[in-house]
Amino acid sequence: MATRAKKSGESRLIKKYPNRRLYDTQTSTYVTLADIKNLVMSSHPFTVVDAKTDDDLTRNILLQIILEEEAAGSPVFSSQMLSQIIRFYGNSMQGLMGNYLEKTMQSFVDIHSKLGDQTQGLGAASTPEAWANMLNLQNPMMQGLMGSFMDQSKDLFVKMQEQVQGTPSVFSGFPFVQQTNKTEKE
Repeated sequence: MATRAKKSGESRLIKKYPNRRLYDTQTSTYVTLADIKNLVMSSHPFTVVDAKTDDDLTRNILLQIILEEEAAGSPVFSSQMLSQIIRFYGNSMQGLMGNYLEKTMQSFVDIHSKLGDQTQGLGAASTPEAWANMLNLQNPMMQGLMGSFMDQSKDLFVKMQEQVQGTPSVFSGFPFVQQTNKTEKE
């Protein structure tokens, strides 16, 4: 992909044409999904739009990249996890689930960033291979760290659930709330 950039912080506009080709309007070149993945990896902001309708296709392209990554190597998502995510579509908790996943992912990114900042001065010891070796040697410690992270995430979700349940005035007009209260009294 061409590296001409007007401004480093400027968002790129990528147009998707009916022939499924992607055109970077900033660099005036056709790009591939791999090029867009590189934009993501470098945290460069971009938007993908349909060239005819101007519909935003950014999420669709990101999902395509995830699909290719999942099929190409070691998947991030297990079949069980994907099934559980699918079950939330159309569910009344869909919005809450999306928000929860986004906050959890941001927490994970923050932890990763802090670890990266702390190891920046280590030079060769901060390469991906060095990290892989360290994680293999420190597997029980990392499992403990991830377990702690997941416990915190679970606690956050439970607190959010308790807050929703603690506001009966919002749901008092619904019949399921009254039935639940009757069941609790019995």
